[in-house]
Amino acid sequence: MNKLAIVAQVILGLAGASFASSQASAQSTTEGASISVPAGDIKFAPTGVKNKGLELKAGGAYGNMATGKHGSFVFMPAGYASVPHTHTDYYYAVVVKGVMANHGPDAKDVPLPVGSYWYQKGGENHVTKCLSKDDCLFFITQPGPFDFAATK
Repeated sequence: MNKLAIVAQVILGLAGASFASSQASAQSTTEGASISVPAGDIKFAPTGVKNKGLELKAGGAYGNMATGKHGSFVFMPAGYASVPHTHTDYYYAVVVKGVMANHGPDAKDVPLPVGSYWYQKGGENHVTKCLSKDDCLFFITQPGPFDFAATK
């Protein structure tokens, strides 16, 4: 099976798990119209999250990452390494392009190539990196707004 198919299966699996768990509190079994968006049509905007002159950019798939539940593509430039930080809400992430790492501030990098995923607990201090020579792209699903609080 090629890497793109594996990535699609992981994303669909995470989205399905997220959808199933949200159904317990939802009145309706549908949310909005069905859509298809080519990768080239995803609009990326600066997030304000920067380190050493490099900035993360995000492109929304559903919801609104500034105000609530969302699924978003996050572009991370090659060589980017975040400062230690936390987020209020947990999120799930799937690597779509590049090789990444996500771990506690003092942990060793575990390379996460295309098709890999991680779960980040809300309030837990961590760093996220693009280890590859090329830019990285990952997809996150989060139950609330995206925030970034630098820690020491």
